[in-house]
Amino acid sequence: MRNILLTVSYDGTDFCGWQRQDRSDKGRPVRTVQGELEKALQKIHKQQVNLTGSGRTDSGVHAFAQAANFYSPIDSIPVEKYIPAINAFLPNDIRVIGSKEVGEEFSSRFSATSRTYRYFLHTGNPLASEMRYVWPIYHKPNLSVLNKMASFLRGELDCATFAAAGDASLSTCRYIEDAHFFVDEKNPEIIVFEITANAFLWKMVRSLTGTLIFFEKSGKNSEFFKQALDSHDRKKAGPTAPPTGLFLYKVSFEGERRHV
Repeated sequence: MRNILLTVSYDGTDFCGWQRQDRSDKGRPVRTVQGELEKALQKIHKQQVNLTGSGRTDSGVHAFAQAANFYSPIDSIPVEKYIPAINAFLPNDIRVIGSKEVGEEFSSRFSATSRTYRYFLHTGNPLASEMRYVWPIYHKPNLSVLNKMASFLRGELDCATFAAAGDASLSTCRYIEDAHFFVDEKNPEIIVFEITANAFLWKMVRSLTGTLIFFEKSGKNSEFFKQALDSHDRKKAGPTAPPTGLFLYKVSFEGERRHV
């Protein structure tokens, strides 16, 4: 059995998130990224193949580079050929963009050391073709203020303020490596919020993004944001940003693996 690691990109607009859902929604089939990939793998292998992702993205959230691995009983397929083979059975809103063989004990979820997300905010008037991939905020925020707030998102933190109701995590602590805003070099009307951590709480990045933008627009300063962060009180957070602008940008397997 070979352990194959895939790098996958997808447009999450028409999916009910990453994770396969075995129960239908009120009798209707539930479309998920993992489910579509496993159907493609089953057609290649002529048997059920289980795929392990590095993490779960919510409904409407996209990925530049999700990581997922599976065990293949087929030895005859060169590892690079999995890309066209799987893509041949996938819908156009999912593409496998990389494949390589990894060690038997490797797990996309448990071997990952960090995940990086990028959230795209449009400060102008987006084109129709952009609306699925940005959050139009229709004002130009002060990046200096935003980055002063984001500077408090470093190190081991209790992120309970930004945990969605119903989050089943055993701990609300996460190790954040970096968080900052920058202007997209291809389009000056787009501002990007990038954050890297060992893992994230449910809807945490969207909650952070929405809170930071809301606080800046409301004239709050960085100390106000720090007080909200330190309160560990969900009621102190701002509104949650929509899923449209959020992308899983990168999964890293290098460096120190911290707690889950």
